Amino acid sequence: MNKSELVDAMASKSGLSKADSKRALEGFIAATEQALKKGDKISLVGFGSFSVSKRAARTGRNPQTGKEIKIAAKKVVKFKAGAELSGKVN
Repeated sequence: MNKSELVDAMASKSGLSKADSKRALEGFIAATEQALKKGDKISLVGFGSFSVSKRAARTGRNPQTGKEIKIAAKKVVKFKAGAELSGKVN
């Protein structure tokens, strides 16, 4: 499902117009980005939680040449599905 298909599904499930659904989705994405950038955790009960984790620098290997390379430290976004969402998927 891509963004436009998600907007269509949101509009049909909520009774909102497609334009309102698109603004709501974009608002959710912007608020999520801003909170994660500050280092906050976002918990949506029954759905899951978004958090930022630090990944340490490490040494990797180029699969084509076998030569060792240094991989820089960085922050990564993690999503952990809630029990309700996991139950509905399985």
